[in-house]
Amino acid sequence: MASVCGRYVPNPEDVRDVLQEAYIDVFSRIGSFKYRGEGSLQAWMARLVANKAVDFLRQKLRADEFVVMDELPDVPDAPSDDNVDIRGVPIDVVYEMIRQLPAGYRTVFNLFVFEHLSHREIAQQLGIRENSSASQFHRAKTLLAERILQYKHNHTTTL
Repeated sequence: MASVCGRYVPNPEDVRDVLQEAYIDVFSRIGSFKYRGEGSLQAWMARLVANKAVDFLRQKLRADEFVVMDELPDVPDAPSDDNVDIRGVPIDVVYEMIRQLPAGYRTVFNLFVFEHLSHREIAQQLGIRENSSASQFHRAKTLLAERILQYKHNHTTTL
């Protein structure tokens, strides 16, 4: 659950606080849990932790951390984020790259990729416009692609 929370909340002290609040929710809501097979308890708990982390961020983030894509400058020669191969990049490095994204980008990216929410659902949950969610996701993917390519460039060995 700490890794789920850490995807959203980069500060370790805040992670502990959010986890404590999430576990209080888990114990107070355990009666509403419905067993749906192996892994369902873990998935249910992960959803509660993610929701608690998003609540924390929503309270902490300023509205200007969610900007519309039209307001962002174009990045010349930016890599195509759909064609970046992450093979050879350790998963913990990828997770750290995600954690280092700006808060708005990171939150939208995590909700879309890991929680499988639509941009409409993300917008409702964060109190932003749907196109802001989509633009935040696009910008997050572009930044991740740049960082992955840089990592691969820096860690390529020549024979």
